[in-house]
Amino acid sequence: MNDTTTIGTLTRLLPHGITLDCRVAGPANGRPMVFLHGFPEAAFIWDELLLHFAQPEHGGHRCVAPNLRGYAHSSAPPDVASYRAKHLVQDIQALIETEALASGHPGEAITLVAHDWGGAVAWALAALHPALVKRLTIVNAPHPATFWRELRHSPTQQAASAYMNFLARPDAPSRLAEDGYRRLFDFFDNMGASDGPHAWLTPALRERYRQTWALGLHGPCHYYGASPLRPATPTDAAVEAVQLPPHLVRVNLPTQVIWGMDDTALPPALLDGLSEWVPHLRVDRVPGATHWIVHEQPQRVIGLLEDFIFDS
Repeated sequence: MNDTTTIGTLTRLLPHGITLDCRVAGPANGRPMVFLHGFPEAAFIWDELLLHFAQPEHGGHRCVAPNLRGYAHSSAPPDVASYRAKHLVQDIQALIETEALASGHPGEAITLVAHDWGGAVAWALAALHPALVKRLTIVNAPHPATFWRELRHSPTQQAASAYMNFLARPDAPSRLAEDGYRRLFDFFDNMGASDGPHAWLTPALRERYRQTWALGLHGPCHYYGASPLRPATPTDAAVEAVQLPPHLVRVNLPTQVIWGMDDTALPPALLDGLSEWVPHLRVDRVPGATHWIVHEQPQRVIGLLEDFIFDS
């Protein structure tokens, strides 16, 4: 590894007034590579990948991982409506354009890597603004069309996603903070194979998560309150009220999906029929990996991603 490659921090004030707190690595003039995290995580989950792809022998990219709107030190509007998809996509669109300009590559498409809720934003961005993205890699984040299908017709997916309605409740942030964030740590244990505590979730990492969550949980929970892609209930039509026009969800650029096959929240049925919506698709299934594959097998993710980047 290049010993001069380190992780730095950067605050980006975007043209529409939102500030994104970012972790960065690599030369200032490198081609941007952007990484989007999910719930209940933060930008630091990508550190090993940032350091890898920032190295000259692995592309010398300008690697940027923002804390999404509502997370850590990024802007956290108080109202649920500010977390609707159009606002989340606007943030990342503006970030990509800003980073391309700042690195000396204005107008160039970038490589976008995203997990979980970051993946939901990335799917929408790639469909609506394909000129911004050269290659898209999604890690265990369902495409909206297959998620919509499974939430409406699959009892397995409905049960697996029932937690989303809890997170949409107004009292979810306070409930999640109880007992030293016990319920949040349960997400790590319950979204994978039930074979005991995860080795990667060390005491030091637990403390890092506690410090991150202490900065606020209302923003992260508002993602669920703002999204109708949740299981329907007797009092909330949720997904049953959603229509997905094809032009809003079709992704016509080179796309890689890396999928931990033991993800209990997002079963592999979500991959069925995906090529209908993503014609230039490569799917890398990883047996034995869960929703938290970036933590569990970072080198496997790096290898698959590098193969995709240099093969496209």
